[in-house]
Amino acid sequence: MTTDSWVEVNEDSGFGIENLPYGVFSRPGELPRIGVAIGEYVLDLAELSAAGLVEDRRYFASGSLNAFMVAGRAAWDANRARLVELLTDESYRANVRPHLIPVAEVELLRPFEVADYVDFFSSEHHAANAGRMFRPQSDPLTPNWKHLPVAYHGRSGTVYRSGSPIIRPMGQRRTPDDPQPSYGPSLRLDFEAEVGFVAGVPSVAGHRVPAEAFRDHVFGFVLVNDWSARDLQAWESQPLGPFLGKSFATSISPWVVPVAALEAARVSPPVQDPVPLPYLRCEEPWGLDLHLEILINGQVAARPRFASMYWTPPQQLAHATVNGAALRTGDLFASGTVSGPERDQRGCMLELSWNGQEPLELDDGTKRTFLEDGDTVTIRAQAPGSAGSRITFGKVTGTIHPALP
Repeated sequence: MTTDSWVEVNEDSGFGIENLPYGVFSRPGELPRIGVAIGEYVLDLAELSAAGLVEDRRYFASGSLNAFMVAGRAAWDANRARLVELLTDESYRANVRPHLIPVAEVELLRPFEVADYVDFFSSEHHAANAGRMFRPQSDPLTPNWKHLPVAYHGRSGTVYRSGSPIIRPMGQRRTPDDPQPSYGPSLRLDFEAEVGFVAGVPSVAGHRVPAEAFRDHVFGFVLVNDWSARDLQAWESQPLGPFLGKSFATSISPWVVPVAALEAARVSPPVQDPVPLPYLRCEEPWGLDLHLEILINGQVAARPRFASMYWTPPQQLAHATVNGAALRTGDLFASGTVSGPERDQRGCMLELSWNGQEPLELDDGTKRTFLEDGDTVTIRAQAPGSAGSRITFGKVTGTIHPALP
């Protein structure tokens, strides 16, 4: 058990005093409100503020983190420092203890209202594997890939909380053997294991957000599963990018890990060659030593490492705003599929089965090329924290349901 907090926290939980991620929860018959995870509990910030133990009830008696996120870095830091004080100083135990609720007794909701959604393509291993599959006679990476963080704009209205059912999408698809396209449920449904960050403080239209201003605008990180219908995507992405093959569902984890909690997890990213243009240069090391784990029906399918990502979060933010696009509170930026050099580090079924040619065999002997109805995909992640501690992101999960008639 950790000795840092008077709350009993299993040292393997990853929800110790070094983490303190924010989320939105509810109990039967009660309105949603904001809480912080500590051990096996949710600390009710709405009730804590009503009791005068933290400031500004308007932030926390809400079903969304957006009002607190827009308050800015000074408010985030002050509240974090106050929570650490309350949870480590024994003199506060009697007053704070009544506001700790076992997480098993609450329902975790989507933590923030999503303004815009951007999905990047920032893993060199993933991009190169896709290139080898679909452009075997040419360079695996397109000419622009090492010069800018490639991305597309997604659909914020279909970003769902963890645990939401994933309905198999319908659409047009055409295989190489089909003379004409057909309509029906996706036959190549996939997951994509990603890490996302959410903006808190907006920017002014026409003004870019430089990489060095990342901490001033970004509130925290979540896990993302950007579900993909590969057959729909392949047919429609000629010449424009993803549309129906991506817009049907994106799942996010319920806990938002603050940027401040990940300082100990920052590492040097891969060397970038050629050297990026000046607006993309980042003086600080902003690779993140996150260890992801992907489970299909409770069985480990892959363990990608986020530290191998070529483009870092500050570079992604700088590129997304360099044209003057305004940043809004609740903007979600996802990394794109997190993949590594080995097969067991690939972050999607497209790579794990090599586009269906090499079925993935799970520990129970079942095989998959793409996802089947009834499959449950879970993504979880951990990172090193301060003083040898461990930070967990919780998990994002979803179960595939048959297409609607």
